[in-house]
Amino acid sequence: MLSIAFRSCSTICTSSRTPIGIRTFASTVKAFKMRVVPVLVSADNYAYLLIDEPTRKAAVVDVLDVEKVQAVADKEGVSIVAGITTHHHQDHSGGNKTLVRNVPNIIPVYGGFDVPAKTHLVEDGGEFTIGDNIHVRCLATPCHTKDSICFHATDTSIKSQSGGVFTGDTLFLGGCGRFFEGTAEQMHASLSKLATLPDDTVVYNGHEYTAGNVAFAKTIEPENPAIDRLFKLAQENKVTTGLSTIGDEKEWNVFMRLDKVAIMKATGAEEPGAVMNKLRELKNNFRG
Repeated sequence: MLSIAFRSCSTICTSSRTPIGIRTFASTVKAFKMRVVPVLVSADNYAYLLIDEPTRKAAVVDVLDVEKVQAVADKEGVSIVAGITTHHHQDHSGGNKTLVRNVPNIIPVYGGFDVPAKTHLVEDGGEFTIGDNIHVRCLATPCHTKDSICFHATDTSIKSQSGGVFTGDTLFLGGCGRFFEGTAEQMHASLSKLATLPDDTVVYNGHEYTAGNVAFAKTIEPENPAIDRLFKLAQENKVTTGLSTIGDEKEWNVFMRLDKVAIMKATGAEEPGAVMNKLRELKNNFRG
């Protein structure tokens, strides 16, 4: 399968209400020094290049197929100087050993305690930099796996810019990951932590699951107009990563809206952990 890279758009999207194009930190605006290039490495699996424009250095997030990611890096004219892994599942970490072996000099590979071939163990609140301008903060979000880490990246040259967050399989557009190694209470806590990021923080998730997520959401909260916006977004875009923000997710993601009357009614529960648990059960069995 050919790798697909989505370059930065010439129009910067300033409103979380009406996403336009892939929301990267566009190199066409010289003030921005950070750029994100998604790379589709399988049918629905995303890796990302997190690029520091002035130095032409990049980190690869969740590398699975090193060859495909390297081809995009070569096309972009950037050098891969780090690996970032959101969790240990093979479709997110499977390229780590090859990445380290293929790079002439040993590069840092950041990840949680179960991530293979990591060189730098990261924990909640950890920080590191890519190039000269990109600051990355680690947010522990256990549940999908115990070692799940989300990475919030910001451009240090633009203090007012909220950056983007790489959420792996914790937060999807309109959904969340399965509770493979954790509990409903942990997922609620993890999504609540992500909800504290600035509303205009762009979401870069691990898989293209939006169409299925919005179909499920419409059965849970059918009168929510924000879900209609997400439905339209999914219809108009085969690739939706980078088209949502944390603010959007708080409006249309039922897994981040546990206190809403319609969602409590649909689940027959009121306590957040119980609502989350029932929502996940319903989603697991959803065939719409």
